[in-house]
Amino acid sequence: MIILGIDPGLRTTGFGVIEKHGNKLRYIASGTVKTSSEGELPPRLKIILQGVSEIVGTYQPDCAAIEKVFVNVNPQSTLLLGQARGAAICALVHADLSVAEYTALQVKQAVTGHGKAAKEQVQDMVSRLLSLPGLPGTDAADALGVAICHANSIDALAMIKALAPQLQGLRMKRGRLVG
Repeated sequence: MIILGIDPGLRTTGFGVIEKHGNKLRYIASGTVKTSSEGELPPRLKIILQGVSEIVGTYQPDCAAIEKVFVNVNPQSTLLLGQARGAAICALVHADLSVAEYTALQVKQAVTGHGKAAKEQVQDMVSRLLSLPGLPGTDAADALGVAICHANSIDALAMIKALAPQLQGLRMKRGRLVG
């Protein structure tokens, strides 16, 4: 299974492509889609949309995962990041890919074992987990981390989906399923 991870950003959107075969992960590619830091918003979003579409066309992933937007101190920055994320999601769903969403905390926890890990720790662990010869850039490492997080979660999600009919009428209460 080929998984595309996306770390959205208005200036730099990171991408990472990995293959999951059983319990093994294999690095395929990573990089960034860059827009100018100046200029009108619509053309910048178009660059992200086209860039992600091109990546999908090149690597033909089976599924995708993207990092959720966190609420920033600056609401304008959060809004712009959300629009960049939306452009990336549109490219993914236009290609008929299923898209999973993970918070930065979930990604860091899946990759490093600690939800408040520094970017350097994520880079280092991504490099180790995928046996890379060097450290990927921070945006590419974050995107690879998203893909790794999804690779680690996909089996559990499939089990939950298979059990869904049996779980109807149940709800979570204090971390347990109750009727």
